[in-house]
Amino acid sequence: MAKLIHWVVAVDDEGHQVLSRRCENSPAAIATLIDDLDALTGQHGPVTVAVDMLGGIASVLTTMLLDSGLNLVHTPGLLINRSRRATPGGERKSDPADAKVIADQVRLRAATGELRRITPVAETDAALRLLVSRRADLVADRTRRLARLRDLLTSINPGLERAVDPTTKSSLWLLSRFVTADEIRRAGLDGLTTHMRELPRLSRRTATKLIDAALAAAAAQHVQVPGESVAADILRELAGEITTMGNRITAIETQIAQAMDAHPDGTLVRSLPGMGTTLAAEFLAAAGGLERFPTPGALASAAGLAPVLQQSGKMNYLRRSYAGNRALKRVFYQSAFCALQHDQLSRAFYDRKRKEGKRHHQALIALARRRINVLHAMLRTRTEFHAPTTGLTAA
Repeated sequence: MAKLIHWVVAVDDEGHQVLSRRCENSPAAIATLIDDLDALTGQHGPVTVAVDMLGGIASVLTTMLLDSGLNLVHTPGLLINRSRRATPGGERKSDPADAKVIADQVRLRAATGELRRITPVAETDAALRLLVSRRADLVADRTRRLARLRDLLTSINPGLERAVDPTTKSSLWLLSRFVTADEIRRAGLDGLTTHMRELPRLSRRTATKLIDAALAAAAAQHVQVPGESVAADILRELAGEITTMGNRITAIETQIAQAMDAHPDGTLVRSLPGMGTTLAAEFLAAAGGLERFPTPGALASAAGLAPVLQQSGKMNYLRRSYAGNRALKRVFYQSAFCALQHDQLSRAFYDRKRKEGKRHHQALIALARRRINVLHAMLRTRTEFHAPTTGLTAA
């Protein structure tokens, strides 16, 4: 599958190839493909279609296939890669070869229900996934710029770098104008105070503390580093970009909160202690509908929080999973950590695991796994979380 074309291969029940051709990634070409698949249905019976990519360049294809009523399933890329390598010349990769492997996997696995069925995405789910993805991009970009700002500021004014916190608006506002020790000394107390007063809703105590720290750092350094003026201009630019990104992240989070209010599962998921709006949105964006996970164990396995059996001959033991959806794993792990501060039941369960000799990380994973059971039951029964008022137990 590429940006411009999709390669399509169809096989019959005996594995004989009955179709192999390219399909342009355009509505007209996809409509023609759907007509060809309908013709195959008349000749060979019901057709199951598989794609190895969800969203992105496959969005138009997936939407049109679902609208046509065809049975659509997902074949993960790792499955295709491993299956192709098991064939003669499997190290050679091409779109036709991968499409043939996908068709064979559908023939072997679709009837047993091993492949995940793809269903239409609701508008609320689509909006939530886009907003969560956009927020993650902005946070990553902001973090990268923060690291660059700290590194560059340390190179020309290490005392000021230790005095400021560029994750706060007050420090970024200071750095948007004054960076070098010479600039701070020339501005003096009056110049810094005038500049800081231009920042809305800044407390006098915070401003005074920051100004005093900046003046002290400037008084301690009289060395001018080569390239200092250019570095200062870049730092001022970075401070402005970080501020803009912070404002954009806040706006995105407001949109996410509104999307969560409109989502049918939004209130349910957020009622679980530790599941704030952002983590709840990340869960719904990564997990999709509950129909994908018929049991809590299936959800835990998808998140990489279910133990994995290792058995060969006399060897038989369970180990932790190294696979799973990283976004889901992060949501459950982070929400479990947050719940320790706000939920007595979670704290009691964690403390019991610690007393059993488990390390912090192990106890937290055990709590995250237990919370999956709770969340799955909440979604299955459409019941919000209510902490027990009596008989508190961590069993």
